[in-house]
Amino acid sequence: MLRFFLAVILMTASLSWSMPITARSWVVAKEDGTKVIGKNDNKVMPIASITKLMTVMVVLDSKQNLNEYIKPYTRNELIQLALVNSNNQATDTLCRNYPGGYKNCILDMNRKAKELGLKNTKFSDATGLNRKNVSTAEELIVIVRESYKYQQVIDAAKINKLTLHQNKRLLTFKNTNPDAGINQNIIVSKTGFTNPAGGCIVMMMETNIGRRIVVLLGSKNTHTRIPEAEWLVQS
Repeated sequence: MLRFFLAVILMTASLSWSMPITARSWVVAKEDGTKVIGKNDNKVMPIASITKLMTVMVVLDSKQNLNEYIKPYTRNELIQLALVNSNNQATDTLCRNYPGGYKNCILDMNRKAKELGLKNTKFSDATGLNRKNVSTAEELIVIVRESYKYQQVIDAAKINKLTLHQNKRLLTFKNTNPDAGINQNIIVSKTGFTNPAGGCIVMMMETNIGRRIVVLLGSKNTHTRIPEAEWLVQS
């Protein structure tokens, strides 16, 4: 009888610390990119709006005036909208106003991926709506580490709600990762979702076991991706 009760206690404890992971591909890595644990992390998959990290990086690399107004917003505000709110229109606007135009923006996104040694990462559009924007969880670790070099990316992860002026009005845009800005341990964050890609997220964050990078692709939906990522990064 004692053994039975002990077995029940151990089973309950095990269940309380487990979480079913719906993501089809995921990986957890150390700050230097060393993999800690992963599943199908070399599988090539659509990455949805995680694309926007690369779009923003090449825009920043182009050294354009961040204070220049493009329609109602400055280039810097469009970058914030792309990263914080995952705004497709803002991201497209950045790429259309890139030196050489939209086509050159996409060419430079692919060129940067090649320079980073990412053989399986390809871009066909700026937003990630195109299912041909693909990568692997393993290669996205490299993109997260590269994005950490950009202060605008780090700043975006500290914003829970973005407030901008437009035509004498104040507009508020929520972060697609509701924990961003509230959980100050999050250093880099970008979410994504399309039907082909499923729920996607990349994060660099401080944990009680050190700084970690977590990448999830193909999670069931927008509600499962964040709890799954946060559970994995602490496991």
